[in-house]
Amino acid sequence: MNFLSIFVLIPLLMLAGLWAARGIKAIRGVMVTGASALLITSVVLTFMYLGERSAGNTAEMLFRADTLWYAPLHISYSVGVDGISVAMLLLSAVIVFTGTFASWRLQPLTKEYFLWFTLLSMGVFGFFISIDLFTMFMFYEIALIPMYLLIGVWGSGRKEYAAMKLTLMLMGGSAFLLIGILGIYFGSGATTMNLLEIAQLHNIPFAQQCIWFPLTFLGFGVLGALFPFHTWSPDGHASAPTAVSMLHAGVLMKLGGYGCFRIAMYLMPEAANELSWIFLILTGISVVYGAFSACVQTDLKYINAYSSVSHCGLVLFAILMLNQTAATGAILQMLSHGLMTALFFALIGMIYGRTHTRDVRELAGLMKVMPFLSVCYVIAGLANLGLPGLSGFIAEMTIFVGSFQNNDVFHRTLTIIACSSIVITAVYILRLVGKILYGTCTNKHHLALTDATWDERVAVICLIVCVAGLGMAPFWVSHMIGESVLPVVSQLIP
Repeated sequence: MNFLSIFVLIPLLMLAGLWAARGIKAIRGVMVTGASALLITSVVLTFMYLGERSAGNTAEMLFRADTLWYAPLHISYSVGVDGISVAMLLLSAVIVFTGTFASWRLQPLTKEYFLWFTLLSMGVFGFFISIDLFTMFMFYEIALIPMYLLIGVWGSGRKEYAAMKLTLMLMGGSAFLLIGILGIYFGSGATTMNLLEIAQLHNIPFAQQCIWFPLTFLGFGVLGALFPFHTWSPDGHASAPTAVSMLHAGVLMKLGGYGCFRIAMYLMPEAANELSWIFLILTGISVVYGAFSACVQTDLKYINAYSSVSHCGLVLFAILMLNQTAATGAILQMLSHGLMTALFFALIGMIYGRTHTRDVRELAGLMKVMPFLSVCYVIAGLANLGLPGLSGFIAEMTIFVGSFQNNDVFHRTLTIIACSSIVITAVYILRLVGKILYGTCTNKHHLALTDATWDERVAVICLIVCVAGLGMAPFWVSHMIGESVLPVVSQLIP
C-alpha cells in the first residue's frame, strides 16, 4: 500500500472504531488514538519528504501511486505530495488532534458528532494527497457535506439558517468547480485526469482557458471567502461548535486557496495572466473589507470570522501576484492563519462555555478570573496582528514583499491598500483584548468561573507551540514550500 493512503485509511479505521464503540471512554479513546496516529504520520511524512529532497530527488511530486478507477473517463486514484501538500497535511493533522481535545466534553450525541467530524477530516486529507482532478473533487465534496449536520445539529444560535446558507453557497461553488474541471479535461484533449500530465501537455486553447479559469477560480474562491461570495463564512463560523470552527477555518478554507493555486493557476497560466487583475481587485476588497467588518462586530466569533475573511483574502491576493515570493507567502499564510484561527476559535469556545456569552459588551476582567486562557488569548491576538516572532509576521511580510516586486502602479497600489489591513487588525485586536481581559469584572457570576481544564490546555498549548515555532523557525518550511511553488510559478511568468 502506498504510504500516502494511510491518511485515508486511518480515518476509515476511526469511523469503524467509532461505530463499534460503546461508552464515552471508548469513543474518546478511538478519537485520541486516530488523531495521534494522523499527527505522527504527518510528522514522519515531513521528515521523509525532507530526506528525499536532501538526497537530490528532484521529482515534482514524491511518493506517487496510480490506480485506475474508471477507464472510460480515465479516472484514477492518483496520489502524490510536494512541499505544499506536506505542509497542508501537517496543518490538518495538528488541527484534528487539537480539535479532538477541544471537543472532549461535547454532549449530546458524542459518537455521531465524532463520526461526522472524522468524515470531514478524511475528505481534507484525501484532497491534499490527490493529484487526479476527479479524485480531488470527490474528496472536496466529502469534506463539505458533513458541515451541514455538524452545524445544524451541534451548533448554536441560528444554526439551521447558517448550515443551510453555508451548504447552498458552497454547493454553488462546487457546481462552478465541476464545470471547470470537466472543461479542463475535455479542453486539454488529454487521456488522463492527472493534473501533472495535463500541465505537461499544456494544450488547453487560450479561448477555453478564459472560460474555465474564472469558473474554477470562483469555485474554489467561494470556499476561500472571496468577495462577494464570503457571506456564508461569518454565519457558519458563529454557529458551528468549537472544533468544527477550528477545522473549518483552520483547514477547510485552505482547500480554496490550495485549489486555486494547484488547479486554476497551474493548468491555465495564460488565462491567469490575462484575468488575474479582476480577481486581484476582489481579493483586495476581501482583505480590507474583512478587517473593517471585524472592527464593528460585538460577537467574538463574528470578529474572528471576519478576520478570517481578511486573512484568507491575503492568500488569494498573494497567489494572483504571479511570483515565487508572494506565492510562498500565500502558503505560509495558509499555515499561519490555520493555526491562529484554530487557536482563537478554541479559546472563544472555552470562554463561551464558562460565561455563556460571546458579546464583547458583557465581558470584562477575565484576566483575573481565568489567567491561563486570557494569556493564551493575548498570544493569539498578537499573532493575528503580526507580532515578530509569531507566525503572522513572517507570512504577511513575505506576501507584501513578494507583491511589491511587481514593478507597476496597479499592483503596487493594491499592495499598499492591502497593507492597510495590518493597522486595522491591530486596532480591533488591541481594543478587543483590552475590553474583555482587563478592567473590572462587572458580572458577579463571572467571578466564580474556573480556568482551563487539562484537555483544554493540551489543545491550546499545542497550537501556541506551533504558532511560535513557525514564527521563530520559518526557514525550513519556506524553503520546502518555495521549491514546490516554483514549477507552478514558472508557467505563470509571461
